[in-house]
Amino acid sequence: MKIGELAEKSGCLVETIRYYERIGLLMPPERAMNNYRSYTERHGERLLFIRHCRALDMTLDEIRSLLTLRDDPQRACAGVNQLLDDHIGHVAERIQALTALEAQLRELRGRCVTDDTTSACEILRALGAEGSCEVSLHRVHG
Repeated sequence: MKIGELAEKSGCLVETIRYYERIGLLMPPERAMNNYRSYTERHGERLLFIRHCRALDMTLDEIRSLLTLRDDPQRACAGVNQLLDDHIGHVAERIQALTALEAQLRELRGRCVTDDTTSACEILRALGAEGSCEVSLHRVHG
């Protein structure tokens, strides 16, 4: 099948498929006589696997590791378990950071309870004050 068909079938954008090929997550397709890429069901299955991993917020490096393990069916699955345990830990850290962010936003929102003008807005004043944003956003966004 052509890349457009694979994109439609897999729900991935053509650009995403090409990107996954370029970084080695998706194996290169065969070339047809007209030099078009020719994809197989195996490509579709691999894209489905990648999409499921991305839906679980896994990084491309984590997905690459899982694909390496998946491509070696005789290997013990301890590596899979370890990778997932590590990922669960990262998710838990992000949940803590997001919970702290939510508390900070709620506190900030609680500073303004009237429909006054922006010149008297305590939220805008707090955002302009040094040290008002204590939560580290890089921890929240990965």
